[in-house]
Amino acid sequence: MAKLTIEGSGARLAVYEEGSGPPVVLLHGLTASHRYVLMGSSVLRRSGHRVVSYDARGHGRSSPAERRGAYGYEELGIDLETVLAALEIDRAVLAGASMGAHTLLWLALRRPERCRGLVVITPGYDPASFDDPERLARWDALADGLEQRGIEGFLEAYGEGVASPAWRETVEKVIRQRLAVHEHPAAVADALRVVPRSRPFGELEDLHAISVPTAVVASGDEADPGHPQALAEAYAAHIPGARLVTDEPGRSPLAWQGSQVSRVIAELAEQAAG
Repeated sequence: MAKLTIEGSGARLAVYEEGSGPPVVLLHGLTASHRYVLMGSSVLRRSGHRVVSYDARGHGRSSPAERRGAYGYEELGIDLETVLAALEIDRAVLAGASMGAHTLLWLALRRPERCRGLVVITPGYDPASFDDPERLARWDALADGLEQRGIEGFLEAYGEGVASPAWRETVEKVIRQRLAVHEHPAAVADALRVVPRSRPFGELEDLHAISVPTAVVASGDEADPGHPQALAEAYAAHIPGARLVTDEPGRSPLAWQGSQVSRVIAELAEQAAG
């Protein structure tokens, strides 16, 4: 895997590239890094795709934003455009989880010519609850915990009642792994305060304008209540022709299985090419 550094608009982005063929660009979620979309799976590369991933500004090995407040979807979307331009990618299949899903939708609604297809994984932006004070206070508590006491402070603010008891140990393990890779945890705390206050688009009805092949990957609420399955279903219902992919009962969320996510992306890429 080749590692590159690309100068974004106010941040230096750590970019990773492997394989050859039709390009697929991966975008991770808030507090994650480039490795947390495919979870290490090489299925896409081995199936003949040029796979590009990168750490969002302030995350992983990318630099903090030049301004503490510059983590909104406009900045994230422009970073995505910068990566595409720097790698001379005219159009790509874009696949993103949570914050990454909202970033690619920001781009698809403003620069549809850059998108060959979309895989929207576990969306969490709900226009109906966007301004809810309790929701924003929770994000602020996570930011404060991370900033003041590191990973332990974040986990304390996260609490025990978010995931069901059956999934709590797994969720805590993943959180520790995700947070441990960041070179600038204070920048991640800044992003935790800004991203939840940023709108990637206005209302769900705006998604009617999406015209490229799209798949929406949902997770069950027991393991991942922060990304409600009903919300993913609503995204799929509003995007014309979108395919909804849901978990198999009794198994871990599909979004946590890199090989399964890779297959969804590969199938979407084949549909887009056709």
